[in-house]
Amino acid sequence: MPKSGRPPVSQQHSHKLQNFKYRKVALAVVDAFIIAISALISNYALSLLHAAIPPKHLGISIVMSMALCFLSLAVAGAYNKLWRYFNKKDYLSCVVGVVVGILLACIFTLIINGHVPYRYAALHCLISILGISAFRFIFKTTFIDLTAAGRSESKYKRTMLIGAGQASKMLLSEIRNAQNSPYKEDKSTAVFDPVCLIDDDSSKLGKSIYDVQVVGGTNDIAKFVEELNIEQIVFCIPSCLEDERKRILDICTATNLPIKVIPFLGNLLFDDAHTTLLNQVRDIKVEDLLGREPIKFDNADIRSFINNKVCMVTGGGGSIGSELVRQIAKYNPKQIIIVDICENYAYEIQQDLKMEYGDSLDLVVRIASVRDYYRMNQLFSIYKPQIVFHAAAHKHVPLMEESPMEAIKNNVMGTFNTATLAQFHEVEKFVMISTDKAVNPTNVMGASKRCCEMIVQYLSQTSTATFDESSIHNDYELRTRERGSSIEQRIKEIKFGKSDGHKRTEFVTTRFGNVLGSNGSVIPRFKKQIEEGKPVTVTHPDIIRYFMTIPEAVSLVMEAAAIANGGEIFVLDMGQPVKIVTLAENLIRMYGKVPYKDVKIEFTGLRPGEKIKEELLMNEEGLQKTKNKLIFIGKQIEIEPEEFIRELRKLRDASLENNDEAAIQALHEMVPTFVAPEEFNKQFIPV
Repeated sequence: MPKSGRPPVSQQHSHKLQNFKYRKVALAVVDAFIIAISALISNYALSLLHAAIPPKHLGISIVMSMALCFLSLAVAGAYNKLWRYFNKKDYLSCVVGVVVGILLACIFTLIINGHVPYRYAALHCLISILGISAFRFIFKTTFIDLTAAGRSESKYKRTMLIGAGQASKMLLSEIRNAQNSPYKEDKSTAVFDPVCLIDDDSSKLGKSIYDVQVVGGTNDIAKFVEELNIEQIVFCIPSCLEDERKRILDICTATNLPIKVIPFLGNLLFDDAHTTLLNQVRDIKVEDLLGREPIKFDNADIRSFINNKVCMVTGGGGSIGSELVRQIAKYNPKQIIIVDICENYAYEIQQDLKMEYGDSLDLVVRIASVRDYYRMNQLFSIYKPQIVFHAAAHKHVPLMEESPMEAIKNNVMGTFNTATLAQFHEVEKFVMISTDKAVNPTNVMGASKRCCEMIVQYLSQTSTATFDESSIHNDYELRTRERGSSIEQRIKEIKFGKSDGHKRTEFVTTRFGNVLGSNGSVIPRFKKQIEEGKPVTVTHPDIIRYFMTIPEAVSLVMEAAAIANGGEIFVLDMGQPVKIVTLAENLIRMYGKVPYKDVKIEFTGLRPGEKIKEELLMNEEGLQKTKNKLIFIGKQIEIEPEEFIRELRKLRDASLENNDEAAIQALHEMVPTFVAPEEFNKQFIPV
């Protein structure tokens, strides 16, 4: 016996199988008793009508009925399932077993006695069926009630496991070991009381793993949840395909029970901190309902790209920016420069990284705005970044509709400042983070981000650049006096068409959809509304969005930067778009509540500038594959330099004058695909 004092798993399993056999024998004995009593009751009832059979024949009948009914019940499968798992089909097996057994007894009676007492046989069969079925039903109900009462104050929860494969087998083994362990630390993890297994493989139906039986398929989940008083569900199919995973989880969430999942196979860990499968079972997260696996990226490419490089992240305190910083820190950068105008966010990520890395990470945090060309030039001059991730931007659609000039100043001119400074200071790669809202935009925020994409494309399309270093200083002095921002002067700083050894910056854009859990995401708002007992507000019942997790979004940015040659727009295949109302319903169910009953869902109407449906690709852009099957490259749209600079100057002037009407008009001229939301949405919303 092992030192722990617990028997080997094989012995435990053998012991449980023996217990099951004993219970089968006990059930067979009870059935025999019921059949014998039924015969006596039947004969007594017939005696009142003067139709009873002689005691000698009655004894023979009872013996034959007990023996033959036992055989027929066994063949029909009445003893193949634990009592507490009996359902309608199993009761039918009891009916078939008794009828066949009594029929065979009648045949033998006919052979022995030359006649059959039909009224006795019929009444005996009916009473036996009722008795055997009633016993099973009463025992099942009593067993469940007693079990529930015994566990009413226990931490153990009646658990349904989805999937009867290797993962469930491992999990059940660990649960049994933990429950039998004399050590408290083992028992603290055994919070499951496995009641049943669900699997769509019909060949597994009725079979057991560690005394837990496969009772049905995924379409039967709701039925067995009710019949077996299930308190929680564990999804144990880590290798499940995307669509099937989403289908099953949707069924599970409809039960309004807590759901836990075993991570995807690629995410399972077996190290010092994760020694078992049991301690990796986690609560279901919203991202589990997206209908696809988390995207996997090539860490080797990213590591060689980041290793020993000076990396600057603008907007480094935001949702995307801070995750960028966290992931960059893992790949041994020479230095990280966080640039953000919000001191609170910048301070928070700074403290997190100091706690995690201490002095081993060279981290610089500078409060600055990308609008301030001179301040940004100072930072570029001091720290000389080799890679710039540009995440700074205003992203809130309705707020930017109210203050369009701010979206232009921050998003458009901020990108222009940062990108041209990257070109001037010979940054190796400049990575701009865009959004699906830049595609055929219906709002100022999306149109401003499309302008940012055009700036990056414009700079990537120019020839190898050389620089007159004095011109930027002269222009700096000029603008210090006039406080103007001359785009023409800035462009003159870069003399195209020559080559005197200066490096060319590689510009790349990454475009993706909504990010779960980011600042401004619907998920935190939904959670707050549910927790405060308020209605969940959705703008429109048909609104759909593409979603990804923050780590996925950042991994896309990092890999795109690693494999970019300059000029690409990287687009992620984000799977099927998700209805926001479906996301809200699933989130409500994850709280154990019923949508529209426990938590209302109110439709508030589309917000200013809001699209009913987002897109990831413009009509003009084709798709080119990369070595990652889920990352594509959108074809660049050629930009006419003189017209582009003229329109950019007009856009800048309108924003500096804080002229809303002029700024929006300039945006429409610069981004021809920028249309009113009503015009775009009418193709999806019936009038």
